[in-house]
Amino acid sequence: MQSLIEEFMAQKSFAVIGATDNTGKYGYKIFQSLKSRGYKVYPINPRLREIEGTRCYSKLACIPAQVDVVDFVVPPSVTEAVLKECEDLGITRVWLQPGSESEAAIDFCHRRNIKVLYNLCVIIDGV
Repeated sequence: MQSLIEEFMAQKSFAVIGATDNTGKYGYKIFQSLKSRGYKVYPINPRLREIEGTRCYSKLACIPAQVDVVDFVVPPSVTEAVLKECEDLGITRVWLQPGSESEAAIDFCHRRNIKVLYNLCVIIDGV
């Protein structure tokens, strides 16, 4: 597991599904943590135009660059829907934050050869 964490953290860009401007939520804390560590971060939230000057995107397909890792901070039902978009876009690394994972999501990743981290937090375990 540690080598997979290291592989993910060695990447350059992250999309954060469920990023938010609500400073009390993990979607904000993860967005800020990744930015402060020097990653290119693409927040995904269809209800926001930007977070602290960083443009928000309504979905992964709207990002004008290839994303290395997709970090999920949403309910499992949203995770499961967005994983199909990851597959369509050729994204091969996803990080399911605690609470965003489900057996169906994890199985989907395993069946589609998408590398997946779960039951781990990118803020705590991704150092």
